[in-house]
Amino acid sequence: MYPTRNSLPEHIRAQSNEILNKHLAAAIDLHAQLKQAHWNVRGPAFIAIHELFDRISVEAEAMSDMIAERVSGLGGTARGTIQLASERSFLAPYLLGIGSEHEHLTAVAEALATFGTSTRSAIQEAVAFGDADTADLFTGMSRNIDKQLWFIESHNVPG
Repeated sequence: MYPTRNSLPEHIRAQSNEILNKHLAAAIDLHAQLKQAHWNVRGPAFIAIHELFDRISVEAEAMSDMIAERVSGLGGTARGTIQLASERSFLAPYLLGIGSEHEHLTAVAEALATFGTSTRSAIQEAVAFGDADTADLFTGMSRNIDKQLWFIESHNVPG
């Protein structure tokens, strides 16, 4: 940990950094999965879904940035390389070779739902170890993920 005047005790900051870095890896993976879907989707509603995937990928990238900045602000090191994201992401690998709208919508919905579930757990964890600000960051991300999942599921992806 780097020196900081942040008033949270170091043991709390260390716990926050661990859970934040876990989600940083997944957010980087989520961004890449959304770009994969964006580049490869095919079907009658192509342009709408292509643009939706791109817009949500921007949201995922912004979450990565917020997470990494929180880690750094707490005196930690953001572990945000592609190599680390690949090793540490808790998302299922994105299937290559799919093309249909339905397949991509289903894959993206699964990734968003998995990220959202973990984000809600992270809220509880951060509250339990005493970092309300990290819990608040995860709360905002959870709301955003739920909104993006709604957009995806509105294209009639069966649950």
